[in-house]
Amino acid sequence: MTPRTAPFGRTLCAMVTPFTPAGALDVDGAARLAAHLIAEGCDGLVLNGTTGESPTTTDAEKAELIVAVRAAVGPGIPLVAGVGSADTRHTIELTRAAEKAGADGALVVTPYYSKPPQESVEAHFRQVADASGLPVMLYDIPGRTGTRIEPETMIRLAGHPGIVAVKDCSYDFLGTQKVLAATELAYYAGCDEHILALYAIGAAGCVSTVANVVPRQVAAILDAFESGDTARATELQLRTVPLIEAVMAAGLPGTVTAKALLERLGLPAGPVRAPLLPAGRATADELWRRYEELADSH
Repeated sequence: MTPRTAPFGRTLCAMVTPFTPAGALDVDGAARLAAHLIAEGCDGLVLNGTTGESPTTTDAEKAELIVAVRAAVGPGIPLVAGVGSADTRHTIELTRAAEKAGADGALVVTPYYSKPPQESVEAHFRQVADASGLPVMLYDIPGRTGTRIEPETMIRLAGHPGIVAVKDCSYDFLGTQKVLAATELAYYAGCDEHILALYAIGAAGCVSTVANVVPRQVAAILDAFESGDTARATELQLRTVPLIEAVMAAGLPGTVTAKALLERLGLPAGPVRAPLLPAGRATADELWRRYEELADSH
């Protein structure tokens, strides 16, 4: 199956937000990291997402980060800005600020904690999509928000001209296929273990946390599949599993593990902000071991 049109690029990295040793926003570091990721195979970036520590960055820092990264990567690289919050009014404010700062799209997560019913979820996304000129990527991650975007709600939202894509962390392959079959929404795998599986059924690409540290390897999975070498694509996806497990499924947020690896690689990262704590030495050593194994296998 031919993957559908990718409005924000194909291999997107959910970029960490670098901080200085004192914990301030590292604008220069963010610019260097963004340029590195693009040079190494990513063709789009997601800023101010969960991996970018959006719960602990200020609105002003979010806008400043977009401005700095836009200047670093130039006008041709899609930048999608995380604008999600539990409050529709605040989400609209963040969306408009992201548009002003130079973003190309808005990543809008389901309102969290309050557990709104589907009618409210749908109204939230419609109000945000109506509020700016930015195309919207819906973010379905019920494991974090407590509320999913039901397939029927997604299908209705697909009729809105400003809602063009989905970052899928639903862990519901049947529901995903229902929406893919019924709409033209561009699906992006939001879970690294699903990159190839979703691409094979028509997704547009991925929004990858692991791409912070292995962008070339992530892009290579999609390159192989697109060239028709499905066996090679499968091989490459499976090779990444040990690192994906260490980064995403070892009991620590991906922000923590990605920053630990970036530090070892000498790339901008800095500390995480509380309530997160840095990875311990044993965890960092294990991450590095799995990183080296994957790097050596390519």
